Amino acid sequence: MKIGRGSGEDTQPDSGPIPLDLPYAFAKSRGVVLLKREDGRLQVAMRAGADPADLLEVRRYLAMPFDVEIAEPADFDRHLSDHYAMDGTAAAMAGSIEAGNADDDLLVSGLPSADDLLDSADDAPVIRLINGIIAEAIRQGVSDIHIEPYESGLVVRMRQDGVLQERLRMPPHVAPVVVSRIKVMARLDIAERRVPQDGRISLTLGGKQVDVRVSTLPSRVGERVVLRILDKDSAFISLDLLGMSDNARAVISAALAEPNGIILVTGPTGSGKTTSLYACLKQLNDGKRNILTVEDPVEYAFDGIGQTQVNAKVGMTFAAGLRAILRQDPDVVMVGEIRDRETAEIAVQAALTGHLVLSTVHTNDAIGAITRMRDFKIEPFLLASTLRAVIAQRLVRRLCPDCREPVQAEAGAAALLGLDAGSVIYRPVGCEKCGGSGYQGRIGVFEAIKVDDTVRRYIGNGGDEAIIARHVFANSPNLAAAARRLVRDGETTAEEAVRIMRSEATADA
Repeated sequence: MKIGRGSGEDTQPDSGPIPLDLPYAFAKSRGVVLLKREDGRLQVAMRAGADPADLLEVRRYLAMPFDVEIAEPADFDRHLSDHYAMDGTAAAMAGSIEAGNADDDLLVSGLPSADDLLDSADDAPVIRLINGIIAEAIRQGVSDIHIEPYESGLVVRMRQDGVLQERLRMPPHVAPVVVSRIKVMARLDIAERRVPQDGRISLTLGGKQVDVRVSTLPSRVGERVVLRILDKDSAFISLDLLGMSDNARAVISAALAEPNGIILVTGPTGSGKTTSLYACLKQLNDGKRNILTVEDPVEYAFDGIGQTQVNAKVGMTFAAGLRAILRQDPDVVMVGEIRDRETAEIAVQAALTGHLVLSTVHTNDAIGAITRMRDFKIEPFLLASTLRAVIAQRLVRRLCPDCREPVQAEAGAAALLGLDAGSVIYRPVGCEKCGGSGYQGRIGVFEAIKVDDTVRRYIGNGGDEAIIARHVFANSPNLAAAARRLVRDGETTAEEAVRIMRSEATADA
């Protein structure tokens, strides 16, 4: 097969400039991808097992010498995804959508489930625009895409490493076309613009499986859309890769080894609680246990685990789902969130009857989870006998290791972090590898409570948070201490650490 140019037909090289790239369809099907160009030569990666004869066609098409490296299938797929992620093309495509060009046939055509964004041959500007936005976001590790209509235009913002940044601004007439196309992809009702809707899109990007959770919300000038990108490759990581301290890792491992009880993970929205729960489930999922979950929503499909979706419209609440799955002979139960008294009571009863229950609550720290359960009117003696461990967590941005710069800590920052004046810490600089931000990814900050006999006695006697905290954190780090350690180790900045510190935690340290 020859690589065609122009109209897509097979042709011989023309006299014009030759594009130094391979068409995506050819690269994917034949297992050859162009990596880089250095000193007048090209570097090409070939998938292990691909036909070497295809290199002759690559040589004819590129009309330049190149070096070949053999890549394992997983590495080749990553090269393919990174190279063809349509970086920077979304803005150009936005300009090609003209007012009144919202062709209904193009919208209704729909995107098949798990279609490959990079392999889309559709030239409709709105389709290429949205494919480009999503592909670029996935390539850059973005967690959320915000599409926001205003009178002045349509703004696209992306949350990367926990920070929202504006990436694209388009004319206002583009908004209804873009929103309608996204709703078609998520199989939502494009005619309904008065109520919020939720949907899901399953995609691949160069062979990489990605789910996109879609939420629409009516606003004054149109519908706002938020796309939550759920990367399946990063969903099922093990506890060893979460970045927990040795103490926190030991606490959670000991609690998971218990045959029954309650394990709670706390923290604000976006702090990685679901990832931690899935890491726990992965460790427990050995094929010898019946593991059932009730979640809102089910973010990742997990083989070997029964997952149930909350649906309040039909009465399927956390409490109703938990009550039902307890009749399914479970060994381990995961509840997405304990948010009311009824769910808390059923979770405690499940733990008392021999089940291991994992769940989350929204509190500022691990000690606060005990108070929160008391607020749900759980009897202190029941809580003391069922609670096994509480983990609190936050996420801070990780400094780019290639461009971070050592500096001497100022007196104020040193005092806040418990360092000697003039101690060396690091600040962000910005380079090509981190996109100029100075940060690459995020790292978890954890504190863990092991519910031992002393803590049980405090809980049963109604002891307050300060008394429990003094005992628990006498020999283990709290959130503030864990954040300081990351600053001293050069993993993050003083500003990131201060952001997650509570004033009272700072005072106690």
